[in-house]
Amino acid sequence: MTDNDTSRTSRRAVLLAAGSAGIAALGTACGSGRTEVRGAAGQQTPGGSTPGCVLTTQASEGPYYLDLKRNRSDITEGQGGVPLRLDLTVVRVSAGCRPLADAAIDVWHADAAGEYSEGKHTYLRGTQVTDRTGRCVFRTIVPGWYAGLAPHIHFKVRPDRRSTVTSQFFFPEDLLLGVYARDPYARRKAPQHPNERDDRYRASGRSMTLALAPDGSGYRAAYTVGIA
Repeated sequence: MTDNDTSRTSRRAVLLAAGSAGIAALGTACGSGRTEVRGAAGQQTPGGSTPGCVLTTQASEGPYYLDLKRNRSDITEGQGGVPLRLDLTVVRVSAGCRPLADAAIDVWHADAAGEYSEGKHTYLRGTQVTDRTGRCVFRTIVPGWYAGLAPHIHFKVRPDRRSTVTSQFFFPEDLLLGVYARDPYARRKAPQHPNERDDRYRASGRSMTLALAPDGSGYRAAYTVGIA
């Protein structure tokens, strides 16, 4: 399959760390005179650090988004692969980075063979609604590679019925190469550089790459997504 959202980048989003530096960068962007969707994202690492503020291009949802309204934390549906726990937090930057409750988050991505579910199949797709602390958890697998693009997980935040913020998470290349040497990923020969061949990764990979920590037989990552 192909993912033609490479050529369909949409609105600009401000993705920035939750905190005083993030709010300062948001103010700068607001004075730029551009029409943008503004959001903030802070990547939580095991050490508790967050990256500096960045301005990145928001990816479109691509051709494989399905509004299934499948409210569930575990989206694997028996799909084989390296387990991944994804802890997400949504905050409202314009309200002092206050946690945002009742925000719907859709997640979808390819399986170990680089295929998306379709038709009657709904694996590796799901929706969660944030709790009063702005948090939700997805249990899935590390996605496979396909179509010359950096392996990624799509996500869409829907804080209300009028607005959305859509983007995608990437993975450290050295980790991907280790994962792709394991079954079932190893049934295909992985590209030598799964990330560097993708313009989207070169544009926004620095801010949207997950910091993964070992978690049992797989990995765990946390990310804070802020919206204005």
